[in-house]
Amino acid sequence: MRVFKHWIVVAATLGYSLCSYGSDFVDLLGDITIEDEFVKSVELREAQRSHVNPDDTIWVTIRRGFGLADLPDTVVNRELERYIKALPYTEQMAFRARMYLYFIVSETQKRGMPTELALLPFVESAFQPEALSRSKAAGLWQFLPSTGDIFDLRQSSWRDARLDVVESTRAALDYLQYLHNHFEDWHLALAAYNWGEGSIRRAIASNAAKGKPTDYMSLPLPNETARYVPKLLAIKKLIENPEQYGLKLPAIANEPYFVRINKNRDLDLETAAQLAETDLQEFKLLNPGFNRPVVVAAHQGSILIPANKADTFVSNLINWQATGKPLSNWSTHTVKKGETLKSIAKKYAMTEDELRAANKIPKNRRVQIGSTVLVKDAHWQSDIQVAEADSSLRLVPLPTTRRITYRVRSGDTLSTIAARFGVKVADISKQNRLKSNTIKVGQRLRLTVREVQRTGLRKTAYRVKRGDTLYTIAQRHRTSVSAIMDENHLKTKDLRTGQRLVIPH
Repeated sequence: MRVFKHWIVVAATLGYSLCSYGSDFVDLLGDITIEDEFVKSVELREAQRSHVNPDDTIWVTIRRGFGLADLPDTVVNRELERYIKALPYTEQMAFRARMYLYFIVSETQKRGMPTELALLPFVESAFQPEALSRSKAAGLWQFLPSTGDIFDLRQSSWRDARLDVVESTRAALDYLQYLHNHFEDWHLALAAYNWGEGSIRRAIASNAAKGKPTDYMSLPLPNETARYVPKLLAIKKLIENPEQYGLKLPAIANEPYFVRINKNRDLDLETAAQLAETDLQEFKLLNPGFNRPVVVAAHQGSILIPANKADTFVSNLINWQATGKPLSNWSTHTVKKGETLKSIAKKYAMTEDELRAANKIPKNRRVQIGSTVLVKDAHWQSDIQVAEADSSLRLVPLPTTRRITYRVRSGDTLSTIAARFGVKVADISKQNRLKSNTIKVGQRLRLTVREVQRTGLRKTAYRVKRGDTLYTIAQRHRTSVSAIMDENHLKTKDLRTGQRLVIPH
């Protein structure tokens, strides 16, 4: 019953914060009755049925908070024309933004930042929270793994906080504030966000040494960075006067789209969406940071649900738990020697494809011994423990290839050479343009052979020195802050001189 009450308090406080505090999130302190929750949720439901006032949309709030200086029309209008030529796609981006804009705008207002910055995901990710670039930048704000580490966006096989709507927004605004404090100019801060702080510093120093101006327009920037701020200012023009450019903006209410629910039990994502009576795809767009189909309580995770589904979630949760059904049937399995994904899947009455999908394991990859995989266990009633939740899944590295030259020896045949190097006779013949299988002693053959990397994870002992930080240690050993924290079970990034760490590579 303790767990049951905890969930009710969460939801009740959630309803209260919506009606009284706007975008404030769930606070588990205090005790509000179920009756209070339903009264407030009805008020919320009635408020959301009313027509969206065109004078009080999120776009109006954004326009009121504009504060970025303009750039020459010549550079901004070039980008504006590109957006106008693709108006359907621009409108699609604006529609996707409906789920996140109120929260992002509210966060910029709390910090006293120009509201144009809330439009930056238009440029970064087209407001796709699950976006992943070729350079491995991820999320609405396109954080690289290393930058995500610096701003406490943890990345693991379970969860990638770079995709978390709330956490990535916090980190992005932290980063932009830091850059603005350093460069004292929003254009330069934005350029540094795109190109890197060090790159902008060097460009400024180079111009200064030559007696040239050091403003954004005067710096020698790569094409992407040179277009970055003009793109944002072009979006600003579209939002400022949509009718002038034929842009139809969706009527986004000036109120929270989502609320956050903290939980102390494992929760199946599909079950959560079902309880909130929300389309699973919409639910995943609000919660794209979860790499597995379960939110593990051991990670102290929370979920986002549509604000207008708060009371529905509570009501359905009450009914669900009254039946005694578990909120999750997911458990973990440690891969042992001799096991395959197929044999593990069979053990838990899953298909191999289901097991791969739940753990995001590509078709052509195998899992290392000792890895932890998520499995569906119909008989499992407990939550996944901290040690299991902190365990990682490691894939066997793909084989690499190298070219060698082999001199034919006495007794060699194409078949024996192929068997020795693990290649096909046909590949040897094709690579060397052989007309037949006849070879002669001393003949040189070119071979492309597979080379499998070591599957074991190398670890190094390291003692913390004065001035060390997790980031500098991670950079020195070519690993990540998250990997070091996970390996050493660190709860904070604070280090002490002489502390012993195990560094995974």
